[in-house]
Amino acid sequence: MKIIKRNKLRRGGFAGLRETRLVMSPKVFRNEQESGTSPGIGRFVYLADARFLPHGDTRMHAHREIDVISVMVEGRVQHEGSMEHGHELKVDDIQVQRAGGEGFCHNEINPDSSKNRMIQLWVIPETSNEPAAYQVFHAAAKGRTRVYGGPPDQEETIPARTVIEVAHLEAGDKIKQPGSSLAYVTVGEGKIGNKEITEGDLVETRDFDFKAGTDSKLILAYQI
Repeated sequence: MKIIKRNKLRRGGFAGLRETRLVMSPKVFRNEQESGTSPGIGRFVYLADARFLPHGDTRMHAHREIDVISVMVEGRVQHEGSMEHGHELKVDDIQVQRAGGEGFCHNEINPDSSKNRMIQLWVIPETSNEPAAYQVFHAAAKGRTRVYGGPPDQEETIPARTVIEVAHLEAGDKIKQPGSSLAYVTVGEGKIGNKEITEGDLVETRDFDFKAGTDSKLILAYQI
């Protein structure tokens, strides 16, 4: 098991936000992967924990051939762009944008006078030149919510062998995932065996087995 602590990594940012990158795969970043970051798992290649400045935004920019997943942890975001312009994301909403071959442009804006917090993930699609697509989920109050990946015979999420889930646990709850996985704790704390795991920890492990010590929220990535 390897634990990467957000607060020990370099804090950067751009435009109207400040962020810490915890996953930077050489598949995308090649020689620009920052020291101490994880290479990801499967086609999950990027994770950044960002806080938007009051009324800050990302500025309009474009993506192609990448699937962009945004998990709201605190505050709100107003979404602008070529897909679902004007949509608002609130706490526990998850936005999934597939760029595909046609691509999309977007700007995410903090409409409030206080900072917010959003986790952004990237997954490389398994098939190139797909049409652009947009989905929004709201995480269940308790348990696991799949927001990306799954078998091809379902339509709830974008089918893929790389799966992304958001898990909400009450104190004392357990979550297990066999095989290799990455888990990022966005809220709360708990234990894996006797090892303390806290908010801002990214865990690379096999046979993930976490017990929440307080009400907790996690992002879980694994392969099927």
